Amino acid sequence: MSRPEVIFADEPTGNLDSRSGAEVLSFLRNSVRDFGQTIVMVTHDPNAASYADRVVFLADGHIVDDLYAPTADAVLDRLKRLDKSALDGTV
Repeated sequence: MSRPEVIFADEPTGNLDSRSGAEVLSFLRNSVRDFGQTIVMVTHDPNAASYADRVVFLADGHIVDDLYAPTADAVLDRLKRLDKSALDGTV
């Protein structure tokens, strides 16, 4: 399989410096644009998440929110709100 339809990436920038991480994220983003591939990426990094078309937020194995056309700031704000909800017991 030289060009799979779906690519799974688990923390693809986790151990990389910022420059290398940006290169990997750009490569993944270009795979979507140029080849129509779907990337399913797990990350805790709001900047990495901002490369996505859609961010899905999970808590205890359940989808609790999502965000389309995210920015790093929007992802971070949503994470803060979800953390507060979890502390309040409303998630």
